[in-house]
Amino acid sequence: MSTLIVIAHPDPSSLTHHVAARLAAALPPGDAEIADLTAEGFDPRFAMGDRHSYRVAGEYPEDVASEIARLERAEHLVLVFPVFWWSMPGILKGWIDRVFVNGWAFGVGEGGGIRPGLQWLTTHLVPIAGSDEALYERRGYDRSFSTQIETGIVDYCGSPRGLTEFLYDADAGGAAADVDAAVDRLVAAITG
Repeated sequence: MSTLIVIAHPDPSSLTHHVAARLAAALPPGDAEIADLTAEGFDPRFAMGDRHSYRVAGEYPEDVASEIARLERAEHLVLVFPVFWWSMPGILKGWIDRVFVNGWAFGVGEGGGIRPGLQWLTTHLVPIAGSDEALYERRGYDRSFSTQIETGIVDYCGSPRGLTEFLYDADAGGAAADVDAAVDRLVAAITG
């Protein structure tokens, strides 16, 4: 496997699942693994075991260690998710909170500076937005999203930025028409 596709949507008939399946099918056979966080029962709650592993930069809970191992087999990470309140669903945020952990995804270097840890893992984002692109631009949601997720998570951990492929206007059915083009661009970026 060189691509891990992470899905954060509880409905298997959702556009989120359709996009992830379409992308996995378009990649070379055996090249992609889909991680459906809801179906797999991932617990997004940051608990005392997570707090301990953050403090010691190791000794990760078993489920976190399993996710880290899965990510270490990948060269590309694709996060496919609906936009909830101008961000990602709680289960995906919790996955990042727990798995992009101190001592692995980043660390604190000499003098307190951040030492990124994911330089080998290119991260691609496929946010599925209910609203249209004009609303995102007019209200600054696109810039806010970029600052929060691309800069605040992807760049912080040193992961090279891949593509961010917004699929807009999903609530009105507009995003479905853009899926094939977005998948084609992602496949080209991943297979290089």
